[in-house]
Amino acid sequence: MKKILIALSFILFVQTSAIAIEDVKKVFLQEAIDAAIENNIDLEAAKLNIQIAKNNIKSANRLQNPQLDYFQFFGAAGWSEPRQVGINQTFEIAKRGARKNLAKSNLKLTEKNVDYTKFDLKMDVREAYVNLVAAKSVQETLFQQQKLQEELLGIVKYRVKTGKVPEIDLIQAEIALNQMITQVNTAKTNVKTALAHFNKVINNPKKIVYDSKDNIFAEENNFIEMLTPAPTLNFPNISEIMEKALENRYDLQIAKQEIEVAERNLKVIARQKVPDLAILGGFAFQGAQHTLDNRFNGGAYVGASLVNIPLLYNYGPEIKNAALKLQQAELNYNSIRNKAEKDVEAAYEKFLTAAENLNDYESKILTSSDELIDISIKAYETGKSDLTALIVMKQSYKSILVGHTYALAEYYNSWTNFLREVNDENFKLQITKL
Repeated sequence: MKKILIALSFILFVQTSAIAIEDVKKVFLQEAIDAAIENNIDLEAAKLNIQIAKNNIKSANRLQNPQLDYFQFFGAAGWSEPRQVGINQTFEIAKRGARKNLAKSNLKLTEKNVDYTKFDLKMDVREAYVNLVAAKSVQETLFQQQKLQEELLGIVKYRVKTGKVPEIDLIQAEIALNQMITQVNTAKTNVKTALAHFNKVINNPKKIVYDSKDNIFAEENNFIEMLTPAPTLNFPNISEIMEKALENRYDLQIAKQEIEVAERNLKVIARQKVPDLAILGGFAFQGAQHTLDNRFNGGAYVGASLVNIPLLYNYGPEIKNAALKLQQAELNYNSIRNKAEKDVEAAYEKFLTAAENLNDYESKILTSSDELIDISIKAYETGKSDLTALIVMKQSYKSILVGHTYALAEYYNSWTNFLREVNDENFKLQITKL
């Protein structure tokens, strides 16, 4: 029986592990963006606002419901006066059209806000993807440094054993290795945190764990896969792209649409001053016992009246507030446009600086550092350098490698930030190779 339980437990473990492996999906950046757009819960909730806005159009175009009336005198007055039963219908004058147009403007505003939410989600996915890839790259760099430190420890043990260096070198090497191990452990935690945040951004209700492709920073086509121009290109000046950069900004489109909404809202409020027309009609009758000739008398009646006549209250405060809201919307548009130019310029300059730093790392710093660390290791092996100098050099080399990874991440993120400012994920720069 015990063997059977152990076998069943093993089978269950294997099946659970297989499911877990199948649920992890490694994706390139564009695949991650597509997954978020298709499944993100917050985006699905935002899209419902469009249907709500469409229903509001139907509501704004509604007719007033009719009113059924019954009228009767009592007492002596009711002996000869007829009873009445009829219908009362109020017709709004110059209100439904204005209200419907306002609802249509609000629909356009809602659609633009949903588009902005979708765009912002794409940028969030890009940023989370870059940070995840960067965390993995840092972990790999530190792991490689750990292996080098382990090789160095082997060299130190040999040199101590042969009496070429004092035993303190062995203690130093072991401490350096243990420090590196703790940094690798921290890097692993950072990868798990970045992975969790990446999936939080995608926000897929299905039991799928999305993961980035491994070592994408190290691939030759990484800039293509990361949907980013190569840093070695000759980028244009900000003055050459500013007008194009402002064309598709969602915040400007939304602010402009808010002006239209405010204008139509002002019309709706102003037309509250127009009286409405009420038409009533029905059937009036007298029973035979209430007539002089003892005959049942019946006939129709019709009437009309103006309602909601603005004599005691003319909606003045509401109209003034609606006009002020229109003024606010116009000022808000001008403010957003003015700030947009500054934001685009700052984001572009940051991108250019990130490209310059990355080029310096790849063309100057990394090459020189590779040569220097090789020379330092050989110098220690031949007794021309002490261990302290080598450890310091290895720490510096590690910092340079990690710094290069962060420079790559900064470059990708600065491009994403620039796209955020131009609000165009497919923004193309007129660039030439250096």
